Amino acid sequence: MPSTYRNADLNLLKVFEALMTEGNVTRAAQKLSLTQPTVSNALRRLRETFDDPLFMRSGTGIRPTRRAIDLWEPLAHSLETIRGTLEIDSFDARQSTATLTIAMSDYVASIVIPRLSRQLGRLAPAMQIHTIPNALIDFGPVLANNVADFAISVYADEVQRPPFLKSRALWSPGFICVMRADHPLGRLARIPLKRFLAARHIDVSLAGKTLPTYDVFLRSRGLQRNLVATVNHYATAYDAVRSSDLIAVLPLSKGLDPPRMTGLRQVTVPLEAPPRMVELFWHQRHETSPLHQWLKAVLLELFE
Repeated sequence: MPSTYRNADLNLLKVFEALMTEGNVTRAAQKLSLTQPTVSNALRRLRETFDDPLFMRSGTGIRPTRRAIDLWEPLAHSLETIRGTLEIDSFDARQSTATLTIAMSDYVASIVIPRLSRQLGRLAPAMQIHTIPNALIDFGPVLANNVADFAISVYADEVQRPPFLKSRALWSPGFICVMRADHPLGRLARIPLKRFLAARHIDVSLAGKTLPTYDVFLRSRGLQRNLVATVNHYATAYDAVRSSDLIAVLPLSKGLDPPRMTGLRQVTVPLEAPPRMVELFWHQRHETSPLHQWLKAVLLELFE
């Protein structure tokens, strides 16, 4: 039977919210202080009400169907409004002992974690933040399967954004050519494109991405550089450049980058790639979570 407001049990929406936010029937039951059979029974009634499975088994948890995702978009905002009205100032950051996980590269972490740690020390001293590596091939599943609460990253154009993904822009990094201080190319005011492409390059290729971002850009222009090595950590790329004849095209976030240029020279890239945007990503299931909304606001205040 098609779902209508008249035949829907509105008490079931709390169960629907818990299933969306937890991605697991057992954890949803614990969150609601209900037994697992009670939540399973409520899920059966939800499926009958909305004439859709709503959730499918996935690994150790469940994942929402397309219908559940479509329902969650308006319901999340409504539930957040209701909760905000009934539980004004219910989230106390200073007393919170919550643990949150953020997926990001070591480059992004070097910018985010020092600033975020200082802010949490002032506003939420008992809160814990953990980071995990950001791998583009797992970008969606990491958030969908509750492996991480947030991700902070540049999004790859070749990867289609899943419908549950929400984001806000943080900052826009550029590219800079980096080499050791006494590298022969460093004596040039501007490196000719031909010599730049022929030089021995190292770059960072995060797991799941076959080519570094700058090489994707070069190929779009019909060009190719002499890329002799790739690593999966930015810190490793800096160390390799500092102690060899390799050069690298690495991100530069003006006013945000920590000091790491000792023994290195920065040179303008002969061919500038289009600007990119580092974004804060989260799953739409967290739209009603006061904790997630609070940390999102902190991060946006720090960088937006």
